[in-house]
Amino acid sequence: MKLNKKQLLKVRVLPGSGREEVIRKEDKIVIKVKEKAIHGKANKKVFKILSLIFPGKRIELVKGFKSKNKIFKIYEK
Repeated sequence: MKLNKKQLLKVRVLPGSGREEVIRKEDKIVIKVKEKAIHGKANKKVFKILSLIFPGKRIELVKGFKSKNKIFKIYEK
């Protein structure tokens, strides 16, 4: 997925999944993680996965801290 210098990325997180998986849909990414949505564990795992997808970029969670639907902002460092 190609991003501009500062672009928003829609992500749907499915916590507590049996396996970890990243699925690219039309306008968003679906990320399945094994971690449950307790104490921010699922969010931390999503940050790790996004940092592997966008190496060398700054990733910020803008919206959806407690929701399955999240919006991240990806920056150049």
